[in-house]
Amino acid sequence: MKRQTIQIDYTSYDSQEALSEGDRQLLFLAKKSLENSYSPYSNFKVGAAVLLRNGQLLGGSNYENASYPLCICAEQTVITTAANLHPGVAPLALAIAVRNPNQVIDRPGLPCGACRQVICETEVKNNQPIRVILQGEVGPVFIFEKGLDLLPLAFDKTFL
Repeated sequence: MKRQTIQIDYTSYDSQEALSEGDRQLLFLAKKSLENSYSPYSNFKVGAAVLLRNGQLLGGSNYENASYPLCICAEQTVITTAANLHPGVAPLALAIAVRNPNQVIDRPGLPCGACRQVICETEVKNNQPIRVILQGEVGPVFIFEKGLDLLPLAFDKTFL
């Protein structure tokens, strides 16, 4: 038997004011995208924004359905929109913000497993890591230098 350890590194900032101007702009767009969230069932709003290699910024939000498995996450919305509007242009960074009108979320909301898989697949497809910037409504900001830090031992095309 061999015991192994996986270590995940990320940077934590006390607030968004400590971020670079570019990261603040991307996070601002993610928070602005919260306004477009269609979340009448859970009231859990997610906004995401992506920075593409060509400098383009795009925002997206979650879209719920009464049949929960058919909900579309904000991360998947913005990544697939970027891929369709700007084919072949790699995402460099992804910001994700969350809000719940029933409580203040004071810590970063991390992507679900399916979104982590989509982020990792997008990194592999473009041979480009994606910085992931996360914040709740208030509080600390977490930055992961690559999506694979959110999903170590990810399933990828090498298994197929």
